[in-house]
Amino acid sequence: MPNQQKIAVDVKGAVKRYGDFTALEHVSLSIFDNEFFTLLGPSGCGKTSLLRMIAGFEDVTEGEISLFGDQIANLPPHKRPINTVFQNYALFPHMSILQNVMFGLEMKGANKADAAKRATEMLELVQLDQFAQRKPAQLSGGQQQRVALARALAPQPKVLLLDEPLSALDLKLRQEMRFELKEIQQKTGITFIFVTHDQEEALTMSDRIAVMSNGRVQQLGTPKEIYQAPKNRFVADFIGETNLLDITVDEINEGKALCNIGGGYKITCDAVESVNVGSKVHISIRPERLSMSTSGDVDNGSLPCTVYENIYVGTDVLSIVDLHNGPRLSIRTQNSDKGAADVFDAGIQAFVNMEAGAARLLVD
Repeated sequence: MPNQQKIAVDVKGAVKRYGDFTALEHVSLSIFDNEFFTLLGPSGCGKTSLLRMIAGFEDVTEGEISLFGDQIANLPPHKRPINTVFQNYALFPHMSILQNVMFGLEMKGANKADAAKRATEMLELVQLDQFAQRKPAQLSGGQQQRVALARALAPQPKVLLLDEPLSALDLKLRQEMRFELKEIQQKTGITFIFVTHDQEEALTMSDRIAVMSNGRVQQLGTPKEIYQAPKNRFVADFIGETNLLDITVDEINEGKALCNIGGGYKITCDAVESVNVGSKVHISIRPERLSMSTSGDVDNGSLPCTVYENIYVGTDVLSIVDLHNGPRLSIRTQNSDKGAADVFDAGIQAFVNMEAGAARLLVD
């Protein structure tokens, strides 16, 4: 777990401009020591610009960045106790794996014996010590990625930056590497700052996530907070899969909002500040929080529907249903003997049932 008493990286009001274009707009966030922290967002959202500013590869236009309490704005990259693992690994093809890992240590003044000892320890950490004398071209993509990680960890940086390091790997290898990266971070106790556009990577690996869009942090929180309690429409739509419905707030009473979703159907959810009666906003309902049944009680929230189609996706079944005279909804049902009973053929008349607290009111 991260040490929440010590801040590793503190970003205050950071702005990055390239000419007339603003890539990063007044971003402030604190990253804790020994935390696996992820910057998540689509291409062009500003996450890589922020990473490069922390590394020293880009200047800060406005604001400040400190590392364990020390200002680093004027420190060149090689003077910062920070290392970076790049997307393309950047291994030297003419050197052995051991020599690749030793290189950074020797550049920092370590003698050959000490560098070799430390490099061997790092190769053992990433389970590649048996390949020490091979060249990069003799290794798989996943193995090369682990070599790049070992090389970055060898000088014992205080912070390790990882810029989409898994994006070049196939799906199964990416999934395996997620667990390896998290395990290595926990073993070393080094603060990892990970950049990705992959929501599943962020959710499975991170202690906390900063979801970014248009140069701003849209939400900062744990994976559970980000997924279950998105603060706005962008976060709800970007993280995982959701039913995003246009609604009108009909009533607000004792902290609850009665939302009209069209077709004469209404859903109750927790009210939020700045939303008033008559507001036209949105609600988010995760598909796994919905289920179907052949009978239902409309007065208690059951919504009559017709099953449009079912899509088998392995771990579960995605059912697309149309509410009578209302919107279309997606429902995910676990692919199990128990779950199979809740999946109905296309054309069947059924009822949609929603778990308590499943609807999340969004302000924008």
